[in-house]
Amino acid sequence: MPKTNNIPADDSRIRHVGSFRFLFDTEEWWWSDEVAEMHGYQPGEVTPTTELLAGHKHPDDRHAFDKMVATMLSRRTPFSSRHRIIDTSGAVHHVAVVSQQIIDEHGVPIGAEGFYLDLTGYDEQTVKFQVDEHVARFRENQGVIEQAKGMISMAYGVSPERAFEVMRWRSQTANVKVNELAKNIVSGVHRYVVLPDLVRQSFDHLLLNAHQNEN
Repeated sequence: MPKTNNIPADDSRIRHVGSFRFLFDTEEWWWSDEVAEMHGYQPGEVTPTTELLAGHKHPDDRHAFDKMVATMLSRRTPFSSRHRIIDTSGAVHHVAVVSQQIIDEHGVPIGAEGFYLDLTGYDEQTVKFQVDEHVARFRENQGVIEQAKGMISMAYGVSPERAFEVMRWRSQTANVKVNELAKNIVSGVHRYVVLPDLVRQSFDHLLLNAHQNEN
């Protein structure tokens, strides 16, 4: 019978957040040192695989994990869940997992990436606060990326996929994360970009008549 790892709920537990990545075609996993430690391993001790991760699921949560992976592979979708993992010492960790799609330069979903949040030792209210906080931050990053994509798409008359390709290129050449680049674009637009009256009037017309089909 697996034992429960009763760790006191305190502010230091915030460090128990780690990231992961999964590629659909090759079924390759990558996890951060924090996620490795949640499973009881030293950083770099093992290479995560679907089989390894499945073996660490609590028996009552194993079927749901297998089904989730099958759905993720067939539909190429990300996943979110709350379940239990059993580390190498037999201690049980309650974790929340949140993910999003990884999109290639052509706009095709090629994997999922996100984070594990170890909830062990938290009371229910603290758990809800921590999960909500991290999910909100995660979605905020996604939201600002979508805004920046829309701005680039409108400015250059390109598709959202091509706009994201531009962002990825600039991210690589400037050695800046995509979400940081997106935040700077969105905030910078309000400081530096002023639409000519004619352009704004055209958009006014579009906005006020968007309910109509003008084909």
